[in-house]
Amino acid sequence: MDATTFHDFHATTIDGERQELSAYRGQLVLVVNTATQCAFTPQFRGLQALQDRFGGQRFTVLGFPSDQFHQDPGSDQETRDACAATYDITFPLFAKSDVNGEDALPLWRWLREQKAGVMGGRIAWNFTKFLIAPDGRVLRRWAPPVPPARIAGRIESELGLR
Repeated sequence: MDATTFHDFHATTIDGERQELSAYRGQLVLVVNTATQCAFTPQFRGLQALQDRFGGQRFTVLGFPSDQFHQDPGSDQETRDACAATYDITFPLFAKSDVNGEDALPLWRWLREQKAGVMGGRIAWNFTKFLIAPDGRVLRRWAPPVPPARIAGRIESELGLR
């Protein structure tokens, strides 16, 4: 893969627009594969809490919905509406995409290569989280059960708030 940083990729927003991820250069980014009907779906509240707490300090959450585990059925519009209505999500959401296999977004293939995790690189489930440095390097990967609140200390540290 020719890409060397997170900023070398693009993705499609949930509204169908191309988004260059280089737009997030200089920010600390938490990339999460999400789903609206998963046991971990309540983590949306914690992700939004991180966005609320650190969003004004060069930090953002980026949500990448995926139905690859059959827990986010429906259209992108339905996913966006569910996130807004139930969890009042304000962080950017992207179009549904695969995170594993041949059809996985190049970004997700790259993320898996950078921080393989316990499944040999595969994304085990929804709400796998990757923390991206302002320069585009992958700093850390967290498994789906790790609640967003447990990541807050690392975010504070990376932002120089501790």
